[in-house]
Amino acid sequence: MELKRRVVRERVLQALYAHELSKEPIEMIIDHILIDLKNHKEAFAFACSLIRKVVEKTKDLDSLIRKRVEHWEFGRLAIIDRIILRMSICELLYFDDIPPKVSINEAIEIARDYSTEKSDKFVNGVLDSILADLKKEGKLSKSGRGLLDTAAVKKFPK
Repeated sequence: MELKRRVVRERVLQALYAHELSKEPIEMIIDHILIDLKNHKEAFAFACSLIRKVVEKTKDLDSLIRKRVEHWEFGRLAIIDRIILRMSICELLYFDDIPPKVSINEAIEIARDYSTEKSDKFVNGVLDSILADLKKEGKLSKSGRGLLDTAAVKKFPK
């Protein structure tokens, strides 16, 4: 049985949240939180890759977020919103096979399910403006004109 990427992203959110609060080593958190994903090789690989990349690039991701929330005190953003934004921006920048619309829509849905009442709109607005900036700056590298290839759809249905 294949796992949907939404479920995998939710597990990534849990792992990153645990890391944010505990400051425990990310590999220990991956071993603990993603243990049941290990039997799903593609899902586990995607989750680990996204988690490690978000942790590795947190400062850069936060810098992009800060530029778009100038009127907000960064530290006062909901932790879940901050993590969801990091995950989605990371997908935009470093996961060439995932269309921007998919990353943004997934972030909105996860924010709707796991964060505050207005988080989905907040996340959508921040990500839309960051996407526009990345396009304008030529920093968006997506294969297939933003479309998922057939293999990716088979592995991780939406």
